[in-house]
Amino acid sequence: MSKIIKHKREGKAFSVQEDLIGKRSEYSLCWQDCKKFKPNNIQNCKIAQDLAMFAMINGVKTAVWECASYEKKEEKK
Repeated sequence: MSKIIKHKREGKAFSVQEDLIGKRSEYSLCWQDCKKFKPNNIQNCKIAQDLAMFAMINGVKTAVWECASYEKKEEKK
C-alpha cells in the first residue's frame, strides 16, 4: 500500500499517495488522446470542464478511468 503524505501545491497542503504525485495526466483517460479534451479552450469537453470546476472548488485532483464520451484522436499520416 502506498504511503499517504502531505504535498504542497498552490500554497496549500494536500494528502496524496506518494507514488501518484504528478501522475494524473498519465493515468487519466482525458489525456490519452481524446479528441474532445481541449484544456483551457472554450471548446473543451463538457465533462472535463465540469470535473475541472469541481476539482478547483473542492481542492481535489481527479483522473478519469472510464468515459462514455471518449473518442480517440485520429492518427496523422
